[in-house]
Amino acid sequence: MSVLQNQIEISDVQRTVRRARRAAHILAALSEDRRNEALLAAADALEAHSAEILAANEKDCAAASPAVERGEMSRAMFSRLRTTEHGIAEMAERVRDVARLADPLHRRLAVTELDAGLVLYKETCPLGVVGVVFESRPDVVPQIASLALKSGNAVCLKGGAEATETNAVLVSIWRDALAPFPDVPPDSVVLFHTREDVAQILTLHDEIDLIVPRGSNEFVRYVTEHSRIPVLGHGEGICHVYVHQDADLRKALDVAFDSKVQYPAACNALETLLVHQDIAPVFLPQMIAQFRAAGVEVRGCPRTLEFAGGQEIVPATEEDWKKEYSDLIISIKVVDGVNEAIEHINRYGSRHTETIVTESHDVAARFMEFVDAAGVFQNASTRFSDGFRYGLGAEVGISTGKLHARGPVGLEGLTTYKYKLFGEGQTVASYSKGQRTFKHRSIPS
Repeated sequence: MSVLQNQIEISDVQRTVRRARRAAHILAALSEDRRNEALLAAADALEAHSAEILAANEKDCAAASPAVERGEMSRAMFSRLRTTEHGIAEMAERVRDVARLADPLHRRLAVTELDAGLVLYKETCPLGVVGVVFESRPDVVPQIASLALKSGNAVCLKGGAEATETNAVLVSIWRDALAPFPDVPPDSVVLFHTREDVAQILTLHDEIDLIVPRGSNEFVRYVTEHSRIPVLGHGEGICHVYVHQDADLRKALDVAFDSKVQYPAACNALETLLVHQDIAPVFLPQMIAQFRAAGVEVRGCPRTLEFAGGQEIVPATEEDWKKEYSDLIISIKVVDGVNEAIEHINRYGSRHTETIVTESHDVAARFMEFVDAAGVFQNASTRFSDGFRYGLGAEVGISTGKLHARGPVGLEGLTTYKYKLFGEGQTVASYSKGQRTFKHRSIPS
């Protein structure tokens, strides 16, 4: 590739992102009613073009099938790629859910009277332009587009190559749905296609306000190391369920099974099951049998093999505790108590979602206090860690970091705030000379 060609490509990416930035400035000033009207039109358009979406998705699935057969694409990823009529109906309903949420913009967080006639307001506002790089799941497109529009942000999307056709159709339908709304710029949603585009995007720190990489830990780390743009990392989901000695056996079986089997490809699926040594002899034979009946490969520590009741188990290695399977595979470890469980989770977990099954309030409280994760549950499946299930309408991703936003990131995670100061000609000199003094009186907002 010549230098001239490369410069042209860079220019094209920059030009597209700059159009998105101009769109973001317009979106920030739109009324809530107008943003909601556009969202509802987009939801209707998704349903109206269901056949077109399915046809594009079928092309992607047909192209991906040989890679699955060759072992180059996991069946879990292929499962995330495929959509159905029901899936499209869910996409549309999620968009409507977002439209029904309260307006995240222009909320007054605080009002402070600095002095007579000098009042400071702290109000929510959009981030601006958000870049999201993701793989496989086509439903990510309407989820993120709806959250961005509702929160007054423009969004730059880059999906995986395996979903090229589906993503292109979804973005095209979304942009066409905005056509009857001349005050809603179509460039509020733009789609990029190549890895080279991503490399260009990561350099545009003056144009893009936040990058959300949705993929492996290695990919999130790559983005963080190669960009000056703030990164909201959604990496691996190495999630645990700890079954304490005081657990209700039926709850433990149901929670662990749902956490692993309900949708094993999700980042909030269970990967390692920790079991208290006192309940293991009763619990593990039943749990392992239930897993194996569902086609789950079970890997266990030496004590797990001892309590398995002769059922076939693969011996677990050190690498299994660090592994996000995203498939029907689970590792099981028997522990001496809650402290060992906490220590194991904090060492090997990805700070995503962790569950304890116990009837002891004190033990649950200790687990929740000392486990370092975005979500910590008692007697509930790890699969509840989700923006829609949390009532956020949808999610941009799940952040396992601690700054700006944590856990499922919805509308609030796409907003920041600004200070608005209203005065009557006051100057700092009069305060520095002692002629005037600050009141700093808080006023109910």
